[in-house]
Amino acid sequence: MQVQGGRLVKIGFLGGSFDPVHFGHLIAAQDVFEQHQLDRLFLVPAAQAPLKPQEVQSSAENRLAMLNASVEWDNRFEVSDYELRKGGVSYTIDSVRHFRSLFPNDDLFWIIGGDQLPKLHLWKEIETLATLVEFIFLERPGHPAKSTPSIPGLKLRRCDGHLVEISSTELRDRARRGLSLDYFVPHKAILHIRQNHLYR
Repeated sequence: MQVQGGRLVKIGFLGGSFDPVHFGHLIAAQDVFEQHQLDRLFLVPAAQAPLKPQEVQSSAENRLAMLNASVEWDNRFEVSDYELRKGGVSYTIDSVRHFRSLFPNDDLFWIIGGDQLPKLHLWKEIETLATLVEFIFLERPGHPAKSTPSIPGLKLRRCDGHLVEISSTELRDRARRGLSLDYFVPHKAILHIRQNHLYR
C-alpha cells in the first residue's frame, strides 16, 4: 500500500486511442489531476476500443511513441502500454483488474468523457467494474451530462472540463490534406507524425 501523508494514493487512468494524442486529451488529464487532487495519472492507449472498432489507424508503436514524446517532461503523467502489449479488443474490466493487482489498496479512478455516460451500461462486466474503481466524468461547459446511468454500486464524480473541440478523426484528415497540426497536437508528436509519414 502506498500512503502519502497518512492517506491512500489516488491514481487516475485515462484511456483512449490517442491516434494522434492531442491537447484535448492532455487538458482533460490536467483538469482531472488538479480538481480531484490525484497523485498519479496514467494515460492508457487502447489496442482496439470495443465501441469504436474502426478508430485506430496507426500502429501501437507509433501511438505509444507519440504519447511518450508528448508527456515525458511532465512528472504528473505516466503512460501504460498494458493494453497495447495485451493486444486485441481493450476492455476496461481487464485493464482495471490488472491495475488493481498492481495497486491493491489505493484509490483508483477511471476517467471518461461525459458523452460516454449514456453508454456506460453497455460496458463489459460494468457491475463488477463499479466495485473496482470510481469513475470521474468530464463535463464540458455547454455540454451537461443528460442523465446518470443506473448501475448498482457505481461511484461517479464529475470534473469541470474545458471546452476543447478537437477530434482525432479531424486531425488525421488535416494530416492527409497537408494542413498544419500546430496548436492541436504537442510539437514532439507532430515531429513523429512527419518523420514517419503517418496518416498519409
